[in-house]
Amino acid sequence: MKTLFDMQPGQKAVVKKVHGEGNLRQRILDMGILRGAELEMIKKAPLGDPIEFKVKGYDLSLRQSEASLVEVEVRK
Repeated sequence: MKTLFDMQPGQKAVVKKVHGEGNLRQRILDMGILRGAELEMIKKAPLGDPIEFKVKGYDLSLRQSEASLVEVEVRK
């Protein structure tokens, strides 16, 4: 299983599943990270946290803990 956390800058992916429970899972879904959504990893902060993605035309920053909950299929 590959997650958003495993991606490298410039890689594109499609969301397959959002793991987690309760408010955290709902928060991720509310940010537009839904099954089937396409996104691109822009960059990681120097210490690895946060990670910046482009999703649905806007830039989104996630913590490592949040990014590791989103299962993706990386596009080549």
